[in-house]
Amino acid sequence: MPNSEITEVQRLVSVLRRKVASLRFHFGDVPDVRRLLNDVERLDIDITELRGNASRPRRDAQLAEVVMIPDAPYNPDLWHGADDEGVGGYRRQTG
Repeated sequence: MPNSEITEVQRLVSVLRRKVASLRFHFGDVPDVRRLLNDVERLDIDITELRGNASRPRRDAQLAEVVMIPDAPYNPDLWHGADDEGVGGYRRQTG
């Protein structure tokens, strides 16, 4: 099914390319039309890359190792002597 969807998107990008070419004929080589042509080219590149990746497994389908982080507070000795950046060293003593 994904290959047929990719083929359909490629067909639609081809239609879009022809329509933007028609706009270029009517409006000339103005920045707006050049941006549209660039966008169509980018779509074409992306769908071609997607077709190449269609046979590869999805990233989210691959199982990743889950690391559990406990809700318990950290040992205060871990932070001994450290400043809280952005707070301005509120534990410093003046004098």
